[in-house]
Amino acid sequence: MLYDFHMHSCLSPCGDDEMTPNNIAGMSHIASLGAISLTDHNCTLNLPRIKKCAENFGIKFIPGIEVGTNEDIHVLCYFDKLEICMKFGDCISKKLPPIKNKSNVFGKQLIMDCDDNIIDTVDYLLLNGCNYSLKETVDLCHNMGGIAVYAHIDKNSYSVLSVLGAIPQEINIDGVELYNLKNRKKLIQLGFLSENMPYMTNSDAHYLENIGEKEQHISNFNPLYKLLEKMNFI
Repeated sequence: MLYDFHMHSCLSPCGDDEMTPNNIAGMSHIASLGAISLTDHNCTLNLPRIKKCAENFGIKFIPGIEVGTNEDIHVLCYFDKLEICMKFGDCISKKLPPIKNKSNVFGKQLIMDCDDNIIDTVDYLLLNGCNYSLKETVDLCHNMGGIAVYAHIDKNSYSVLSVLGAIPQEINIDGVELYNLKNRKKLIQLGFLSENMPYMTNSDAHYLENIGEKEQHISNFNPLYKLLEKMNFI
């Protein structure tokens, strides 16, 4: 089963306006993806419609969110139930600083219905880090039954390695995401990553043409494998 567990809808200000529920589901179908997740920045308000659109194409859907911590580290959080992910997303959104979004600068933050009509917008900027620390974010995710994964650890910004210079041992993370899988061997050789750390790669798609570009199959090294089993997806 091909997967893509990191993509952004038009709710994320950095996401293209064409990243609508039906377009995301349709492009995922064209890319032959069997399972996807939507991980908008610090907000979950587009999850219900994209879940429905994905299921209309026979695609399995995992509710998710990309949290920016107060250290500006991005963490991908996933849940087996939509309502729990929405509740977690509400906790995160309430911890964002009250800074109004400037759509002409950062991009629109659109909430869509299942027919790709705009039904609302989010006024406060979603790109800021919330007031939860990295540890608080991971602990809250786990306490609510979720899976926490460090996002794109091999990128030079908003990653645990670029901010902290190491993967903190005191935090019980469930795995890591590598934007380029070729970097895994080098990170292991340098001592930044252990051989047994679960890992995956995703598109981090902000545009429709990027969806599914990694062409990776689900296997038991994936940090979401147990969650997929729990949901009876594999």
